[in-house]
Amino acid sequence: MIFVESPLPGAYTIELERHEDERGFFARSYDAGEFAARGLAARMPQCSVSFNARLGTLRGMHFQAAPHGEEKLVRCTAGAVFDVIVDLRPGSPTHLRWFGAELSERNHRTLYIPQGFAHGFVTLRDASEVLYMISVPHAPDHARGVRWDDPLLGIEWPLAPTVISARDAALPLLDAAGFRAHP
Repeated sequence: MIFVESPLPGAYTIELERHEDERGFFARSYDAGEFAARGLAARMPQCSVSFNARLGTLRGMHFQAAPHGEEKLVRCTAGAVFDVIVDLRPGSPTHLRWFGAELSERNHRTLYIPQGFAHGFVTLRDASEVLYMISVPHAPDHARGVRWDDPLLGIEWPLAPTVISARDAALPLLDAAGFRAHP
């Protein structure tokens, strides 16, 4: 596995080290020892999947509040998504900055998301499926989110979302959620 730190400290894209032959390739997509050696969450007891039928489906921007903050490993196993994270850590030098990466069945890229980040994506193809490995069980009472189109964030989505849940459309803007930009 090749760990590439994103511009947001603590968040990584992870590329596969492929061992190829006439059959295709073999690669490790997760190794608890390698994660632990880098100080990253190595225990991921929950696994979830998100299937999205249509191009332009938006999910996000979600996170879990303390004390149920979560680390995630996110990988697109079918289709393609533009995956985005936002640094919500109050003392971080990159507070309220975002990072996006294309995850697809073709590039096999994984995104490691530390605690304190909001996460979301927009599908770039019909029938896109996203696999999540998550460090803590879901705690519905601690589920939170911020708006995908918040002007304070200025996320540059590659296409305008066409499918958004009522819940995600109603998420608060950052000022309303009590967050402030880092000076």
